[in-house]
Amino acid sequence: MTDNFRGSLWMLLAMLGFGLEDAFFKLATSSVSAGMGTVIFGLLALAICIAVARSRQVPLWHPAYLRRGLLIRTGFEILGRLFFALSLAYTPLSTTSAILQAAPLMVMLGAAIVLGETIGPRRWIAMAVGFAGVMLIIRPSPAGIEPNAVFALLGMIGFAGRDLATRTAPPEVHSAQLGLLGFAVVTFAGLVILCFEPGAPTLPDMRAATLLCGTATCGVVGYTALTAAMRAGEVSVVAPFRYSRLIVALIIAVTVFGERPDILTLTGAALIMASGIYSLWRDGLRQRT
Repeated sequence: MTDNFRGSLWMLLAMLGFGLEDAFFKLATSSVSAGMGTVIFGLLALAICIAVARSRQVPLWHPAYLRRGLLIRTGFEILGRLFFALSLAYTPLSTTSAILQAAPLMVMLGAAIVLGETIGPRRWIAMAVGFAGVMLIIRPSPAGIEPNAVFALLGMIGFAGRDLATRTAPPEVHSAQLGLLGFAVVTFAGLVILCFEPGAPTLPDMRAATLLCGTATCGVVGYTALTAAMRAGEVSVVAPFRYSRLIVALIIAVTVFGERPDILTLTGAALIMASGIYSLWRDGLRQRT
């Protein structure tokens, strides 16, 4: 088995894990608030990550957590986690997942503006096509953008900023430590949401608690598999398999939640996927020449 094939399998597992994580969380928020659900999800995943880090003898604290680069990364992850949780709770899963797929395009745009990376005209056109796909999904009108769609859009921007900041993360920070930091951020984002929710916080019932356990387990599996994927194969080969998350999400949205994405949503999702895969393919060609 080649490294690229192994990496592709890890990426497929990661996207399956993240797709199930989203579904479990959305099911849980039918009986628990988005804020409380996010807090419990974060704490459970954090407990799993601590156990994993201890088993690998990785320190839980690293001084680099307080460096400028990781603080910026943490800020963007708070933005992403906060609004992505709200989007999962209040927006159709198919819409949320489709908009999230534009994050790699935003990362490329940020790399050009912030890091000074060179992007050719074909990749600029591909990014424009991808963002046209986002517009097809959120469909802004003269009255503005539908409020719940803004949650997914802001969540996507937050995750794109996090991924861009990860490129500058200190290499001495272990991937397990980044996972600890990430799920600590999930917990903090949940506390922020709780502060703005009406009424007193209530604990989940047994059904919601079980679903949140599934959310945390799938989230840690997805994160771990994603790390293994990016280390096993070439990024240009492995990264396009990220878009399998949208396929998983659409299947779950239709079979579990009874959603029926319309033709504009499906067209927008296809444009986002095609533009992202093309951009990654062009990047692979550039690296080989």
